[in-house]
Amino acid sequence: MTVPHDDAPDPAYVPDRTHTAPAPPDRPHHPASAPAPDRPHSSHRASAPDRNAGPRTVAAPRRGRDRRARILTPRPGRPRVTGEPPRAAVVGGGIAGLAAATALAERGVRVTLYEREQQLGGRLAGRPVTLSDGTTATMSRGFHAFFRQYYNLRGLLRRADPGLERLHGLPDYPLWHSDGLRDSFARIPRTPPWNALAFAALSPSFRAADLAAMDPRAALPLFDVRVPEVYERLDGISAADLLERIRFPEAAHHLAFEVFSRSFFVHPRTLSAAELALMFHIYFLGSSEGLLFDVPDEPFPQALWEPLGDYLAGHGVRLLEGRPVDTVEPGPNGGFTVVAGDRADHHDAVVLALDTAGLRRVVAQSPRLGDRAWRTRIRRLRTAPPFLVSRYWLDRPVDRHRHGFLATSGYDGLDNVSVLERWEGEAARWAARTGGSVVELHAYATAPGIHRPTFQEGMLTKLRTLYPEIRDALVIDERHEWRADCPHFPVGGYQDRPTVRTPDPGVMVAGDLVRTELPVALMERAATSGFLAANALLERWGVRGQTLWTVPPRGRSAPLRALARLATD
Repeated sequence: MTVPHDDAPDPAYVPDRTHTAPAPPDRPHHPASAPAPDRPHSSHRASAPDRNAGPRTVAAPRRGRDRRARILTPRPGRPRVTGEPPRAAVVGGGIAGLAAATALAERGVRVTLYEREQQLGGRLAGRPVTLSDGTTATMSRGFHAFFRQYYNLRGLLRRADPGLERLHGLPDYPLWHSDGLRDSFARIPRTPPWNALAFAALSPSFRAADLAAMDPRAALPLFDVRVPEVYERLDGISAADLLERIRFPEAAHHLAFEVFSRSFFVHPRTLSAAELALMFHIYFLGSSEGLLFDVPDEPFPQALWEPLGDYLAGHGVRLLEGRPVDTVEPGPNGGFTVVAGDRADHHDAVVLALDTAGLRRVVAQSPRLGDRAWRTRIRRLRTAPPFLVSRYWLDRPVDRHRHGFLATSGYDGLDNVSVLERWEGEAARWAARTGGSVVELHAYATAPGIHRPTFQEGMLTKLRTLYPEIRDALVIDERHEWRADCPHFPVGGYQDRPTVRTPDPGVMVAGDLVRTELPVALMERAATSGFLAANALLERWGVRGQTLWTVPPRGRSAPLRALARLATD
């Protein structure tokens, strides 16, 4: 296996099928034997990087969808390990763990990946189920949108799918409110601030009187979001408080902006306003990639994780699925002993790529890991409220004009509806054979103490109201997933969140719960933090890590940035 030299030219981009212009810089993995060529063009590299500095941010090559995307180059080092390779344990097989394992293995580290479940993918995993008609289907944790701003996640997926052939774009992202208001992102330009102006002009949620009543001074910080400064300014108030300060129209508050906050599986009253502002920046005000997104053309295991697992196995990664880790203990002579059931293995370094509850459990059971302050912060981490994913196999189709994905508000807990046969091959084959439909419902941040069967039935009733053509449809089969394992980002909680680095230089943390001081969120934060964790370990071994990309690290408009500074002075 070879790694291209640092001064190798930037390879040509391969367009996604979902894009009409060249793909963003999540460029393809080239030969199966080499890691992705992830360097910027040599003309964008500093001549004398400071080894004591963090990753450098430089202007992106003027290619791809968003020309203001930024490259973060790792510190210099050898292209891969030499001599006896170090051993690294990656605990957790979700996006963060897969990213960390990929970057380490590609550079010659001996990686063992421990995953609690019997399959990879973490919160995007899937499991086989047998339906009442004898069909084998895949049940997952529900819909996930692969936005085109997810440069590092898409770069990870390219390892097994160089042209991202398994991702397909949905043509629209409609938003429906129960009072009849309808919004869409399909006709909105991608580039800020024109996208914000067009959305306000086209949306029925924004009336002239509402716009005149808004407080522009309170809204200006949204036009110059920087990390970590946004947390210093806004982590002390809730997302709902911020929108009330700005005096957003009530309809827009519920229809458009609550959709952002509920992407974190919480109510806006309990979400840090800094996270909401960061979301606006990533998806709307700071990036020209737009708000449309891609989805896999088959269930997550078949489309994404099984091919990536094969790729990792081909790079020597030992995949231990169905192996939850119990403890991680520092060794007396360096390194760490990772205990998983009756198995105890020694490793030179560890990446903890776990969900919130898993991280708390492993740290609590490993009393010599980290220091007291770090352990206290980990103990204070909390998860978001439970959420529900319900999937129904129906005996008749929904109307052919129904969108593949619909976000909803005002439907007493129903947050979105997916018609899976619109994009997923497995569901499409079942629908074609039976003449039915496969429909999935999401309910985020459910109330405590609800009676779950009654709530599930209520969600189905709301679906029949939304889509009256299936009012009398028979449910051939149904599956329900109740989960409560997403991180909670409460008001004032930023300082408690772990960073990638820990008090022990041989232990890193990765996942969407991690604060990275980069403009990333959700799945992209998971992928980015996994690569950052690998880079920190590779740096210890004198090896050059993975180059990363992000959306622009600040607001796009210089005049608006200046006004935002005045508003916060």
